[in-house]
Amino acid sequence: MPLHIETPLIASSPLSRKGLDVLLKLEALQPPGSFKLRGIGHACERHAQAGKRRFVSSSGGNAGLAVAYAGRRLGLPVTVVVPETTSTRARALIEAEGAELRVHGAAWHEANALALSLVDEATAFLHPFDDPLLWEGHASLIDEAIGQGARFDAVVLSVGGGGLLAGVVEGLKRNGLSTPVFAVETHGAASLARSVEAGQRVELSEIATVATSLAARQVCEQAFELTKRHDIRPVLVSDRAALAACERFLEDHRILVEPACGAALAALEEGAADLSGLRSVLVVVCGGAVATIDTIRAAQAALANAA
Repeated sequence: MPLHIETPLIASSPLSRKGLDVLLKLEALQPPGSFKLRGIGHACERHAQAGKRRFVSSSGGNAGLAVAYAGRRLGLPVTVVVPETTSTRARALIEAEGAELRVHGAAWHEANALALSLVDEATAFLHPFDDPLLWEGHASLIDEAIGQGARFDAVVLSVGGGGLLAGVVEGLKRNGLSTPVFAVETHGAASLARSVEAGQRVELSEIATVATSLAARQVCEQAFELTKRHDIRPVLVSDRAALAACERFLEDHRILVEPACGAALAALEEGAADLSGLRSVLVVVCGGAVATIDTIRAAQAALANAA
């Protein structure tokens, strides 16, 4: 039995407008708070079936929380290595799922190095986004939406490392769809957009965004390669727009999401994505358990003071 749940598919009146219906896949309602459970839960189940007796992850955000949740459900121990920048709330949520938490390094790549050093024959390493098992699991989102009766001319989603993008495209393909995907990033974390522009994978020299879940210096190779074979349209929005979209979504739909998810919502509201000629779009409300309304408003205040 899958560890993820079937999430609601709803039509959004506030986000819809004349000539365009907006459907929301509410992945924020997954038990650990984000879509990550689809891929990570699938990978953890496969590893457990293969005889692995322990899980290790290097993400201090939604992926780490999903691994911790999956390990608890499967009755296997989990170690999550997080960098020093990981918030107190994120650490607490991971530990609340029963995982061992280790703090190491100033950035993710340092935490990742320690996590990899902990892997042995009995241990499975769960990468936050660059793993075919994750993409296979994330693809269930499209299977499920179609099974719920969704009909759409495009998909809108946020992009960090590219795992969700890779999974959604896989899901479209296995359902015989060539539907375009609007891949949304913030200006300060535009690794996919810059790569498409350059014609090769680009590693950003720095990340400057409040949408920390999008803060991958480089998208996975699979995500970039898919831009050559599928209709993927990069979209950029501002941090300010992403934060404002989070607040409006809370008001309109009573669900709090993180700025990384707000980026996809902002692409609709800001008009950053050219949706002309489309009748219906499916928006992946990817979620994010570590955000609070206080952190969102504090980020808004910081941007206002810096202006």
